[in-house]
Amino acid sequence: MVVSAELHAQILRYYHVEKWRRGTIARQLGVHRDVVARILAQSGLLAHGAAQRPMRIDPYLPFILKTLEAFPTLTAARLYAMAYERGYRGARDHFRHMIARHRPRPKAEAYLRLRTLPGEEAQVDWGHFGHLEIGRARRPLMAFVMVLSYSRRVFLRFFLDARMDAFLTGHALAFEAFGAVPRVVLYDNLKSAVLERQGEAIRFNPTLLAFAGHYRFDPRPVGVARGNEKGSDPYCTSSVV
Repeated sequence: MVVSAELHAQILRYYHVEKWRRGTIARQLGVHRDVVARILAQSGLLAHGAAQRPMRIDPYLPFILKTLEAFPTLTAARLYAMAYERGYRGARDHFRHMIARHRPRPKAEAYLRLRTLPGEEAQVDWGHFGHLEIGRARRPLMAFVMVLSYSRRVFLRFFLDARMDAFLTGHALAFEAFGAVPRVVLYDNLKSAVLERQGEAIRFNPTLLAFAGHYRFDPRPVGVARGNEKGSDPYCTSSVV
């Protein structure tokens, strides 16, 4: 945390002049106790009152921090067992609290929500709407959905399965309803579209590739855990064909 000169001065004044405790300063100024302790240590002034007692975990912190740097998702229970094997005999609850304080935080990933040109892109997915009883048969009720990324216009058609013939029929009916074929069609890693994926290496369903070649559109899978590539939820719109 970057501390402003004003906040730096406030911490020193409340601690040395007003005699506030570190916890009181942290609560009242809305900062972490460690920030207060760091500012006081950097000031070179002696803290009033008794010195902070050393904790049992102190000798093990370098080992813990090094382990967390290499394995940031390692559980507190596993770290406690490792520290115990090395002689640590502190309480589990206190150890867990200290691990939570020192565990490295994942960096937030910044991304832009992608915007497309008119007619450039569509998104395709299947929706499941329960089952239908047809005679003695129980059939799934599946909805083929295609959404134009720019206008959010939706085409929806129900089928009694999600097989390839229904998948391709849904495309053809959507193109007919829209009166055009988008240049790019996105798929959320559907089995009908993507047979296998290893990182960036993708093996498309050859039947879909032949269909895309006939209609001259580019089939593309959405990146794994990349919700910004899809735009808005296809079901959150009122323009349905």
